[in-house]
Amino acid sequence: MSRNTFHDLKISNIRPLTKQSVCISFDVSEDLKPAFQFTPGQYLTLRANIDGEDIRRSYSICSSSNHGALEVGVKHVPDGLFSSHAMKLITGATLSVMPPQGCFTAELGGKNHYLLVAAGSGITPCLSIATSVLEAESESQITLIYGNRSSSSMMFKAELNALKDRYTERLQVFHVLSREQQDIELTNGRIEGDKVSAFFEAGLITKQTIDAAYICGPEEMIKEVSSALTGLGMPASNIHFELFTTAKSGKKPTKAFESPIEDTTEVSITLDGTTQIFGLDHENETVLAAAQRAGLDLPFSCEGGMCCTCRCKIVSGGAKMDVNYSLQDWEIEAGYTLACQTRPTGKSLTLDFDDA
Repeated sequence: MSRNTFHDLKISNIRPLTKQSVCISFDVSEDLKPAFQFTPGQYLTLRANIDGEDIRRSYSICSSSNHGALEVGVKHVPDGLFSSHAMKLITGATLSVMPPQGCFTAELGGKNHYLLVAAGSGITPCLSIATSVLEAESESQITLIYGNRSSSSMMFKAELNALKDRYTERLQVFHVLSREQQDIELTNGRIEGDKVSAFFEAGLITKQTIDAAYICGPEEMIKEVSSALTGLGMPASNIHFELFTTAKSGKKPTKAFESPIEDTTEVSITLDGTTQIFGLDHENETVLAAAQRAGLDLPFSCEGGMCCTCRCKIVSGGAKMDVNYSLQDWEIEAGYTLACQTRPTGKSLTLDFDDA
């Protein structure tokens, strides 16, 4: 079954988390369960027709991978088409959902101590990782630093408290609030590089025990925390991140380079075993835009280089990306690219979505 195919899933439950966020649970039929098995940290691409427009958005799975439940957390974004739509959904409604994707993952098995750093809705994949690891690995530990404006804006507050009660010895949680005063000064303000370093300096976290770090939230926080952790001696290869927002969110990226070619490029794409060829106007189009103009339905979601839904592999030809907030260095070295940001640098380009 193709990872790029949307399936209609019935919503089995919707529960409010805060005034501006909900948790959506899906009912997955027996025949679709193999396709919707997930690794903690992956996301789902949801699709809906909103006022006649095909809208797709990616939301991280927040449930444990050990029980078969499939849930995502959705936080309302002002003027956000999909999140506004999600706030009005009801139990029994149907959404088109693509099978799980993403590389911000924690494989289960062994003994680990993971540091999770999340801000706002960035808690969703971290909750899945924390719950799954604590349930599946009896000797593993989780340390979570979770930033919010106030306790009332905290997604999954009850779930985190229950998890903390259940795994008292193996889970520690530090809530950092920017608009609500707390007794411990270190937990006031925003999550920044210096603040994370201060947790280590205060002896609240011991760097020698941390096997890997998972950071999820806005771009600036990820950069600062990653820099702080490498400064403390953590190998960059042990630091994983997932971007939810960037400093340029909502803005269309500009071309990052000048293409030396003229006229059009012939692009060949293999998707679900079928190869199709179309022309691309290199001055004005990315691969995704040209494919859509040609009537092809390529997998995509954010269109901003932040998710991996349109990830594909370059088989032949040259290409560059306008921006990239999701692919890691090893993926780029292996030839992977994001169709929504890719522009050819030659007269032909061959891409394979099935090898993604």
